[in-house]
Amino acid sequence: MKEIFEADQRLVILRALAEAAGYSANCSMLSCVLSSYGHQLSRDKVRAHMRFLEDVNLITIDVVGDKTLVAKITEQGADVAAGRKLVDGIKRPAPGGI
Repeated sequence: MKEIFEADQRLVILRALAEAAGYSANCSMLSCVLSSYGHQLSRDKVRAHMRFLEDVNLITIDVVGDKTLVAKITEQGADVAAGRKLVDGIKRPAPGGI
């Protein structure tokens, strides 16, 4: 069950970045988006998802200030968000939405 939730959470992050101005968002903004989709996560968990997505080259991460993480979706990440590419550990989007 845990894997199903985590795969959906990662997809939500990618879809949010794909729709964001500049294709980027910070950890706090992503936490709010996840919450709006029913995922109440700690900031540590959101950061862990961001690191996972960075490790598989779906986002890049910049550190702003002391610890603020800002994610930006890559071309590969946009393909996953749109369902054009499959990656283990990330839910495949349903046609027409999350």
